[in-house]
Amino acid sequence: MLFRFSLYGFLKNQRYFEPFLILIFLEKGLSFFWIGLLIGFREVCINVMEIPTGAVADLYGRRRCMVASFAAYIFSFTVFAASTQVWQLFAAMFLFACGDAFRTGTHKAMILDWLRRQGRAGAKTKTYGYTRSWSKIGSAISVVIAAALVFYRGRYSDVFWFSIPPCVLNLINLGTYPKFLDGELKQATSLKAVVEHLWSAGGQMLRRVELRRVLIESMSFDGVYKSVKDYLQPVLKRLALALPVFIALPDKQRAAILVGAVYFVLHMLSGTASRQAHRVEERWGGEEPTARRLWWVLFLVYGMLVPLLYFQGRTGTVVTAAIVVAFVVLSVLQNIWRPVTVSRYDTHSDARFSATILSVDSQAKSIFTMIAAPLLGLTVDLVSPTGVSGAGKNFWPVGLLGLLVAGAILILRRPAQASAMQDEEHRS
Repeated sequence: MLFRFSLYGFLKNQRYFEPFLILIFLEKGLSFFWIGLLIGFREVCINVMEIPTGAVADLYGRRRCMVASFAAYIFSFTVFAASTQVWQLFAAMFLFACGDAFRTGTHKAMILDWLRRQGRAGAKTKTYGYTRSWSKIGSAISVVIAAALVFYRGRYSDVFWFSIPPCVLNLINLGTYPKFLDGELKQATSLKAVVEHLWSAGGQMLRRVELRRVLIESMSFDGVYKSVKDYLQPVLKRLALALPVFIALPDKQRAAILVGAVYFVLHMLSGTASRQAHRVEERWGGEEPTARRLWWVLFLVYGMLVPLLYFQGRTGTVVTAAIVVAFVVLSVLQNIWRPVTVSRYDTHSDARFSATILSVDSQAKSIFTMIAAPLLGLTVDLVSPTGVSGAGKNFWPVGLLGLLVAGAILILRRPAQASAMQDEEHRS
């Protein structure tokens, strides 16, 4: 099953539009505020559907929910590729949100369930990190393919068409998973059963301080990352146009080459980070110490991004290259963070509510992103000179958002850290 789980992640990340998503929207004439609204709308839709779909997955079949997810993705990519108006983009985002809502948390719950059945619950971080690394390898390969498609076709949005065949292959992969991975199914669908399951899972989240802490940290860490990560694309476009290479090529082709190269390295490093997350956890003394140190590193990286992004337009390519490196580091940190966080959830929660609790986690991140993304886009538009668009924008608010959130979490963690140290002293 490890091969099947890894194949799922590899195929899932054959999303050839991801390295060019912001550039696709800019190509369609959208401002950063409208781009933020689209991303926020996606997160609102996920937020509405997230927890109910997690409960449905726990009660009536995780495989079925995964198949429904990828069917929604196929329709979404079709609409994105053919869209010519803003309302069509919102329709495509709604379909994409349906796919995300049925998927997020569900496949992780299947992996955790399989590990328990195999008597390998102690290998959670290692196993999830391994399967996640294959997702990142898939992303790295998809970037190369996407760059080639943009280079030869000359349009960013065409890559949506080519993202459909991998979804079809994953439908087949998921549909042939062993039936026991559906979990303990109810014999008949009941709205009451879903509500009762949600109530039980929600009560567990509220009663357990450890779960609440993990939820707040996960929402903040991943919510910021989801809001800022795609700003790397216009930074790369600016760098591509500034470098004295491939001058004879059109702007989109020059950008495609650099975006492809950087995202390939980013995903390969992220895959390595995910696979080695369990070693980082062991070296740093467990789940909680690792989480604390990751927050400190994140605080430093976002702190460096603020001046780098502020002075980017006034300096040479060295500063822009340093910004690219900082974004790559953020991706590496996020791919160490995620396996550790999934393991923390499993440590503090009841196995019966795995998919639901992980869906609550994903919903919390969606709440953060649906608020932060439009505000961040609006701020970027406001702080840039009138008439400046695309790669010419000033992106220093991206670093400021991360710096403020990381600082707030570090302050909130101090009482919990002091309490843990006192408990340790009492035990010794």
